[in-house]
Amino acid sequence: MPDQDRLTTTVSTKGQVILPKSIRQSRHWDAGTKLVVENTPEGVLLKPAPLFPETRLEDVFGCLAYKGTPKSIEEMDAAVVAEAKRRHARD
Repeated sequence: MPDQDRLTTTVSTKGQVILPKSIRQSRHWDAGTKLVVENTPEGVLLKPAPLFPETRLEDVFGCLAYKGTPKSIEEMDAAVVAEAKRRHARD
């Protein structure tokens, strides 16, 4: 990283670090953004925390109820094609 791109900050007595405004703005890290802190061989890595916990397919499969007769693969394919044509015609 060139010297003109290097920014510095100071660790406070409470262990707090202020991220430069230009970095917070470019990353859209507003006040209250939760960050994951990882210790790497190169230094400390900050990443935005996921908004939702990781889920498994088994945890969510079948959670949306559907009333009616099941659709065949052919019916689903036809619906996808029809929607794509509708959207394409709109543009």
